[in-house]
Amino acid sequence: MSIRGKRLHWLRRKPDKRFTVGLVAVAAVAVALAGTPAATASTAAPKAASAKAAAAPKAQPAAVQPNAVPAAPAGFTTTWSDDFNGAANTGLNTDTWRYDAGAGWTFGTGEIETMTDSTANVYQDGNGHLVLKALHTGTDPAANWTSGRVETQADGFGAQPGGVVRMQASIQQPNVTTANGAGYWPAFWMLGSPLRVGVPWPGSGEVDILEDINGRSSVFGTLHCGVGSGGPCNETSGVGSGERACAGCQTGYHTYAVELDRSTSPEQIRWYLDGANYFTLSSNQVDAAAWANAVDHSFYIIFDLAIGGGFPAAFGGGPNAATVSGGSLNVDYVAVYNKAAPGTTGTNIAKGKPTTASSSESATFPASNATDGDVTTRWSSGFSDPQWLQVDLGQNYTINHATVIWEAAAASAYQLQTSTNGTTWTTVYTNNNSPADIQDTALNATARYVRVYATARASQYGDSLYELALYGSPTSGGGDPGNPGGPTTLLSQGKTATASSSENASFTAPNAVDGNTGTRWSSAFSDPQWLQVDLGATHAVSQVVLNWEAAYGTAYQIQTSADGTTWTTVYSTTNATGGVQTLPVTGSGRYVRFYGTARSTQYGYSLWEFQVYGT
Repeated sequence: MSIRGKRLHWLRRKPDKRFTVGLVAVAAVAVALAGTPAATASTAAPKAASAKAAAAPKAQPAAVQPNAVPAAPAGFTTTWSDDFNGAANTGLNTDTWRYDAGAGWTFGTGEIETMTDSTANVYQDGNGHLVLKALHTGTDPAANWTSGRVETQADGFGAQPGGVVRMQASIQQPNVTTANGAGYWPAFWMLGSPLRVGVPWPGSGEVDILEDINGRSSVFGTLHCGVGSGGPCNETSGVGSGERACAGCQTGYHTYAVELDRSTSPEQIRWYLDGANYFTLSSNQVDAAAWANAVDHSFYIIFDLAIGGGFPAAFGGGPNAATVSGGSLNVDYVAVYNKAAPGTTGTNIAKGKPTTASSSESATFPASNATDGDVTTRWSSGFSDPQWLQVDLGQNYTINHATVIWEAAAASAYQLQTSTNGTTWTTVYTNNNSPADIQDTALNATARYVRVYATARASQYGDSLYELALYGSPTSGGGDPGNPGGPTTLLSQGKTATASSSENASFTAPNAVDGNTGTRWSSAFSDPQWLQVDLGATHAVSQVVLNWEAAYGTAYQIQTSADGTTWTTVYSTTNATGGVQTLPVTGSGRYVRFYGTARSTQYGYSLWEFQVYGT
């Protein structure tokens, strides 16, 4: 795809909505056939449309039943997918997708349409499909076109070092022909996440999975890299497959996929049509630095249906008087699959474990997002250095591997640190330049606590982390070897919690034991108040962790009970200072409660998490 990514990077901030359409590039650049040496406009150009073609009816989507998102291929796991199961004529979920609305000329590709967020141009059809529809009004074929372009909010889709990622979608191309489809330019592609923090195109990388132009029933697969003109990727053409036949792709759904394989040497990108590998590009065919900068990081996914531009012009141009209005790009599903690198198979021991941080940009981006196993959610810190994110594994583990997946706003310098007690830290890995946003490293450490300690940022924004994954096995006996009989297991998470009161229905007792530091219990604005968890059976209790919101308690007790009626105090303070308080206790019981007698503010007692550990 020629200079699809030419538009300047996104302005990234709105309150709790990370991105909005930003600055635009205004220069149109002459475009050659993607993936081939420069082609002239006469190359395989379609014949002039007949008067009969000009009167052709509007193109309509094929009526088919949607397919379910396929299971992951052998050796892969499903990272993310969307089956587009929304109601008829509804827009997309903007937590998952964003509309790239605006005039087509701003993309620098010579397009003439205006991209909109209207359901006239972008909608779910109620039958399991996303539809991007190009519409024309008036009599001038070179004006008054609208269409749709959407991209994923998440930009963490990539292959970790030594792994493979596969991006795949089932698509029906616009049901047009060379007689009535001049100017149509459907595409399924992805851009490198560094573009979103200002790394310029094409150095930030672009991989085009599907392109066709002018109703030719074809497919082109292309990599863009290096510099904007010429260079290692022959820009603005890129390097790729050239035109390949795609029989029936206008009238039915076909599967288009690309695999970025970092497990081979040299690395490869492989393009697939209906499961058949039709083109492979190896890293030794491109300058090594240009390849690494363009490929060895995360991406975000884009669907769009352009009208006009340099690529269609290379095959005869358009639109013209015969070009039909109403052609649509129909998407049945889209999926991302990953194959893990050696050493990262097995259970991610950080997933779902209690996670805290030095700060969060907002309640939308809490620390727990970085250990939820979902690469589309993230933790984002305040906009300053240093920052940290810490996970409590619940007991000591022998840790042998870590994978860190950053959002585009990555840390440019950070350490992985481990601790058996949450207080004394040992640095076990240092990354001083963060050359990509997916780092993977072998470790040799024994720890209950692991934290990412970031000292410098790659952008003006915070440190933003999609996932911290850890691999290893429990140490014999568990717990803190310096404290025999000490904390070994988090007992309280997900258990039944009740309280003396709640500020309102948004801040109820179960929020304090759900493992999510973005939710909280908050009491009524009076003393005393209590929060109680039923562990389900009697346990020896050795530690309690209070993760306070700003409204903390200054005087309180920790109490245990066998029956929920008679209580024994195992910890007491009258001068607590808030924050995250780790309290060593000795006691036993089925029930454990926090009993607050004095507050630091005029508000209630407010706990992000109430964690009880023991055996």
